[in-house]
Amino acid sequence: MESKLQELTSRIYREGIEKAQAEAAQIKEQATHEAEELLENARRQAQNIIEEARKEAEELRRNVTNEIRMSSRQAMAALRQQITELITTQLIENPLKEAFNDKDFLKKLMEIIIRSWANLNNGQGMTIILPPTEEKELGVWLETQGRKLLSAGLNVVYDEKTGKGFRIGPGDQSYIISFTEKDFENFFRTYLRPRTIKLLYGGE
Repeated sequence: MESKLQELTSRIYREGIEKAQAEAAQIKEQATHEAEELLENARRQAQNIIEEARKEAEELRRNVTNEIRMSSRQAMAALRQQITELITTQLIENPLKEAFNDKDFLKKLMEIIIRSWANLNNGQGMTIILPPTEEKELGVWLETQGRKLLSAGLNVVYDEKTGKGFRIGPGDQSYIISFTEKDFENFFRTYLRPRTIKLLYGGE
């Protein structure tokens, strides 16, 4: 009787141990599986974070590169513009100042225009507008020599708004053509600027 009790006790103990070991193994296996899933999820999340960071870094690099290129092009364009303006200014301003300070040049220019006007306008009178500062020299010359060139009549007017040079029109001043230093400067700038750019930069 005692041996049977001992055997039953031993069997119950073994079965308990075996069941506990089986449960422990199952728990361990489940924990291992869950840990692997967590680890895989963590790896995927880390990879996604790295990929997203790489995309953002690449986007930032492209944006910065484009900004630098745009800024460089703008700076180069501004520099070219400054160089072009400097050269055209040197080519235009000083010669024009000298020409429009030369009273003989202005008299010759007005003489040519008056003669052409007399031939082309069928005896119509002419108005020449001068700045007041030119009354003593160019004005006097027009009153004497200029009138001899235009039998239809020459009207000399003085206007503060007229810069160095003169303006002309018919006697009724229905229209005015300007021959001032500023007009020639604008004309030559328009003419020379594209040619200067082509000369300096190959037409870019």
